[in-house]
Amino acid sequence: MTPAVIAAVLLAAVTHASWNAIAHRITDKLVGFTLIGGGGALIGFAMILFTSVPAAGAWPYLLASAAVHIAYYVLLMRSFRLGDFGQAYPIARGTAPLVVTVLAAVFAHEVPDSWTAAGVAVSCAGLTGVALWGLRGSRPDWAAIAAAVATGLTIAGYTVLDGLGVRASGSSFGYIAWLMALQGLAVPAYAALRWRGATVAKLRPFALLGLLGSALSVAAYALVLWAQTRAALAPIAALRESSIIVGAAIGAVFFKERFGAPRIAAAGLLVVGIGLMLHTG
Repeated sequence: MTPAVIAAVLLAAVTHASWNAIAHRITDKLVGFTLIGGGGALIGFAMILFTSVPAAGAWPYLLASAAVHIAYYVLLMRSFRLGDFGQAYPIARGTAPLVVTVLAAVFAHEVPDSWTAAGVAVSCAGLTGVALWGLRGSRPDWAAIAAAVATGLTIAGYTVLDGLGVRASGSSFGYIAWLMALQGLAVPAYAALRWRGATVAKLRPFALLGLLGSALSVAAYALVLWAQTRAALAPIAALRESSIIVGAAIGAVFFKERFGAPRIAAAGLLVVGIGLMLHTG
């Protein structure tokens, strides 16, 4: 990965953790994800006016990814309802890199070298540590953990689909525009049917915060998609999950969730893993 790709993915990590924190901050999760998804759709439709239509070969990946993203939103909402932000976010994000490594090897023929494989494994160990030390109370909340792990599996699925799709699209910005436009409509449509005439009243108190989250969401994923056209999927997926450290810090500072020495040690493992992935031999 070049310095520009590394910088783009790290910036995506910060913006991604930030929009997830905004989604968690809005008490009614359906309100939050309606604003974030709907705002993303509006941004996507606006981008369509100024970008190229993705090539025909990208559309099967794009449509499949839009469906997986909708499942991701549903599962992420459930994760945030059941668990602390500092627990749900790391588990969801930490599940993805190892699965992406396997899927990328099978479907994109990107077999990692020994340094990358070791880096992904060490990073996942660190991510798991950050997640487990975010557990609330003495017993694990298995429903919350299951929802977060399922969220992570959807992340792995759309990461590989979009990595292949954006490479076939001929335009990374055109791909992200159509993806945001398509995936962003589902949650607002469901919310409008559920709330009927009360939609505006429900959304108004959180409109600015939610729309900020939508802008951060689009920016974060656009950066990742651009990076996926220039480097292998597995190391990008693992490097992107440095957002977990940002997320854990946000959980400690803004949501008053504990962040002690064990989590700092786990974060150190993540940094070591990232260093191994970036080793050039």
